[in-house]
Amino acid sequence: MNREPARKSLWTWGTTENEPTDEQRRHAAAAVSAMVGSEVVAVAAPTPESIELPASRVTVPEHLHDICATDTYTRAAHSIGGHPMELLRGFRGDFTNPPDVVARPRTEEDLERVLEWCADQGHATIPYGGGTSVVYGVSPPDSESIVTIVMGGLSQVLDIDETSRAARIQAGVSGPDLEHQLRSSGHTMRFFPQSFPWSTLGGWIATRAAGHYATGPTHIDDFVESTRMLTPEGWMESRRLPGSGAGPSPDRLVLGSEGTLGLITEAWVRIQKRPVFRAKASAEFPTMETAAEAVRQIVQTKLWPSNLRLLDPVESQKSAGGDGSHALLILAFESADFSQHANLLEVTEMVERLGGSITSGSMRVIDESDAVGDDGSAAGAWRKSFTGVNAGLIHGLGFITDTFETAITWDNWPAFDAHVRAEVGRALESTLTASWLSCRFAFVYPDGPAPYYTFGGLGTTGGEQAQWRIIKDAANRAVIEAGGTITHHHGVGRLHREGWEAQSPALFRAGLTAVKDRLDPTGILNPGVFF
Repeated sequence: MNREPARKSLWTWGTTENEPTDEQRRHAAAAVSAMVGSEVVAVAAPTPESIELPASRVTVPEHLHDICATDTYTRAAHSIGGHPMELLRGFRGDFTNPPDVVARPRTEEDLERVLEWCADQGHATIPYGGGTSVVYGVSPPDSESIVTIVMGGLSQVLDIDETSRAARIQAGVSGPDLEHQLRSSGHTMRFFPQSFPWSTLGGWIATRAAGHYATGPTHIDDFVESTRMLTPEGWMESRRLPGSGAGPSPDRLVLGSEGTLGLITEAWVRIQKRPVFRAKASAEFPTMETAAEAVRQIVQTKLWPSNLRLLDPVESQKSAGGDGSHALLILAFESADFSQHANLLEVTEMVERLGGSITSGSMRVIDESDAVGDDGSAAGAWRKSFTGVNAGLIHGLGFITDTFETAITWDNWPAFDAHVRAEVGRALESTLTASWLSCRFAFVYPDGPAPYYTFGGLGTTGGEQAQWRIIKDAANRAVIEAGGTITHHHGVGRLHREGWEAQSPALFRAGLTAVKDRLDPTGILNPGVFF
């Protein structure tokens, strides 16, 4: 496939530059062949020339021609998000429900013109950041006409308040670009979700995303001071404040709205000085149970390690080079102002008292450099595997992989985990061969963890969608039955709507519908999500 760096990929996250090479896919096919004992061939990825789409049903008005596209490639690339089943559809050239038009506003005035046109004509309107939604949050609904609005043209850091340590930033900026613009003033947002290379500030806010750091400020909620959002009924902008008790917060309405109430154009967010002092280590525990108890006690000391991630033995083996017999705890501290050596010693002593063993050679203290370094440790291996997604490598080989994440209180954690593993395990056993299920604590709070499960196995080529659906439905049911949330940071989208309805009060949903009717009276914004 021709590699055009500026083009969004049709079948993996990011641009065409992020796609696995043909050689990488052949090696993956050889590994699968060895596993199953028969030849598995890596079929070719789609070419731009092979794409066939239904004709656009929308005529773009002349005054919007310069910011709208209706070409085949652009429409196809914006018809899928980042979920494995969506990417598999893209790999197979299945773009049966593309947007009719892809708009790329460059200014707020452009955005006003586009949204006014969509509202006047009744076009279903999908706000689009980096396209990394794994819950079908940007996939076009069944509508008579669809316009996807890509927010990447609004991508500047507009103002930095060094006194208050906050910045006013446009919502279409990607993670790397945001950090690049803050770097010159010595600041960072320090918000690194797994989708960081491609996702945007507006997407983080709209989906209530969470960053890389396991404790302390980690949900986007913790960073937002104020928001600015365009709705079909006009602008809504909150007052910038460090906190307020003046009734229900308008920002809480914007956070997690997933493009159903308006298009977020900018926000004031908290930033910090770039860290200089770091300390890190990793530890092994004989069981996940003993490790989880250690994590609970550590997080409740409120020392707030930047990393306090627990990987079960399967996860440790697959992503951090473990031998599959121990749970792995990854610890780290960081600060812009003070050495973190004492904090690390305090926590590693706790780890050893609670049954863990510090991994040989893993303790490291950095007191004078802004470089993270890479010491080849298990923690370093895991960090490399965290940011970014190598999607597409196993497309067409019959493999099925996916994740689901949630949150639960510590008192309910052991029973919750047992229930989820039993229910999802049964679905995997009845559906896939060579299947596996792993878990890590993606984030931890004093009152509970946010477990992140990954599953995979070998299915039937051509039957992946139906087989995945069986497992995913079992996971959704198990999470809700056991008292967890349907999502901690991936969002609701169209994939988790039933779970969201099951866990949210009916009267709240009715009130939210009334807000939707006021802000978006014709219901054009991201239909199918929540409403």
